[in-house]
Order: sequence, then C-alpha cells, then structure tokens
Amino acid sequence: MLPKFNLSELCFQVWKTGYLNKTHRQQIKAALLSDGLNEQDQRLINRLLYAVRRGWLYTSD
Repeated sequence: MLPKFNLSELCFQVWKTGYLNKTHRQQIKAALLSDGLNEQDQRLINRLLYAVRRGWLYTSD
C-alpha cells in the first residue's frame, strides 16, 4: 500500500527534477484509480502527462 501523498507536492518534485520516476507513476496510477480525485488533481495529472508527451519531462525507471 502506498502512503498518502499530495499531488501538488508530487508535481513540484517532478518539475524540479525533470523526471517522472517509477514511484511517481505508481502514485499517479493510485490517484487515478481512487474515487477521491477532484478537478484540480485531474488537471495536475493531465499537465504532467502533456509535459511528458511534449518532451518537457522525462520518465525514468
């Protein structure tokens, strides 16, 4: 079970490092599968995924 986390903090960490690592991806997946996502959280996730597609952020294992 993954610990509770803040999506805003996760986004900050990802933008700061420029990488979306395995743990970040697992946390995003858990957030998407939960029923507690609000509209702001959905937008944050969409922005991260858009940045990966555009090549502004990279994924690492």
